[in-house]
Amino acid sequence: MQPESSPLTALGKIQTMYNSLILMLPNIVLAVIVFGIFFFAGRGIRSAVRRLTRRHRQARNLGLVLGRLAQGTTILVGLFVALSIIIPTFQAGDLVQLLGISGVAIGFAFRDILQNFLAGILILLTEPFQIDDQIVFKDFEGTVENIETRATTIRTYDGRRIVIPNAELFTNSVTVNTAFDNRRLEYDIGIGYGDNIEQAKQLILEAIASVDEVLQNPAPDALVIGLAESTVNIRARWWIHPPTRSDALDTQDRVLMAIKNTLTSNGIDMPFPTQQVLFHDQTEETDGDRTHQREGWPAGKNAIPQARSISSSLGKLAKIRSQQNGSETQRTDQKQ
Repeated sequence: MQPESSPLTALGKIQTMYNSLILMLPNIVLAVIVFGIFFFAGRGIRSAVRRLTRRHRQARNLGLVLGRLAQGTTILVGLFVALSIIIPTFQAGDLVQLLGISGVAIGFAFRDILQNFLAGILILLTEPFQIDDQIVFKDFEGTVENIETRATTIRTYDGRRIVIPNAELFTNSVTVNTAFDNRRLEYDIGIGYGDNIEQAKQLILEAIASVDEVLQNPAPDALVIGLAESTVNIRARWWIHPPTRSDALDTQDRVLMAIKNTLTSNGIDMPFPTQQVLFHDQTEETDGDRTHQREGWPAGKNAIPQARSISSSLGKLAKIRSQQNGSETQRTDQKQ
């Protein structure tokens, strides 16, 4: 009796499940249709919000956030409604309880994803940079193409796409080159120590002013920033508008050409790096005597020793050698 009843019981359960599925089939179809309606409605709401905020640059990122939140909320509501149609006894509190139980495990498993998601929401809300801004992040520089909830994509100036996780952007320093209307550029120019510094600064300012792309307000300036080994360094600074990368490169090219041509035509030296070699006596009598050696240190109240050229040092050495040779010749003659 038992071996025969087991197959019958199994067949009865399968028949019962099949009948239940047939009875639930209309509800399943209706639930799929309802969920599809909510899904496409969410996409439509997202597109509508983005269209409304696309014309306003300041509200563009906010529109992305609101659109995505509205889409996610609509899809979630559609999921609750669909489950309620399939399982009439289902309540939203059951799903919330289930999500609460598994939330800790999901949080540990998708920690990086959730971190990037939250960072993306904060970036879109706080707007440290916007789409089409030109930014510098670590070794990457380019134009922001898209800001998503997981990552931000930038297009580099050499035609490559870089995908940067939002958590990295939110927790590290980012330079936004196009945050303001104007941008200041600078470049260091070295002139000779024998040149007139005031004249050189005036010529540099005239050269910068001759470039049409340079703004006159704020006015360009030239400042002495250092006395290097072989040059007096002057930093030229000027402002441009708009502050994009291409405009910065074009303007810098014209400004540097104008400065070089102006300084050269007016006789201002732009020297190469040079070094000065000083010779001094290294004999036992004068070793360490600062009044007889010129090594760059001050002589105090004593007379400052004169610098010696290579030719004079060689001439003095030849004279000493000749005197020594003459003395030896005289001794030889006396012995004979």
